[in-house]
Amino acid sequence: QVQLVESGGGLVQAGGSLRLSCVASGSIFSISAMGWYRQAPGKQRELVAVILGGGSTNYADSVKGRFTIFRDNAKNTVYLQMNSMKPEDTGVYYCNLEPPPGSDDPDYWGQGTRVTVST
Repeated sequence: QVQLVESGGGLVQAGGSLRLSCVASGSIFSISAMGWYRQAPGKQRELVAVILGGGSTNYADSVKGRFTIFRDNAKNTVYLQMNSMKPEDTGVYYCNLEPPPGSDDPDYWGQGTRVTVST
């Protein structure tokens, strides 16, 4: 059983920065891949960034060079540092935990945190 709680969203001007946090309950965090997804109004949810348990990362092309995903396994927390933000970054950001292969657990999702980037 895992619970994910996101925080850090808010209103920011274009060019500004926000840092999102996602705290996970349970004991499987460190062996799980963690991702940040976002859903803009009228659009499908999309992958923003993912970090594997071993620390390797991948990013959507739209955020490469601007966003950084990192994790602190001691705190069961994954972060998304968002710099040089653009209005198209607006949306609800969701934290995702994917258990390792062979786990009986499903993917877990947080409740989302809203990000609005003004012009």
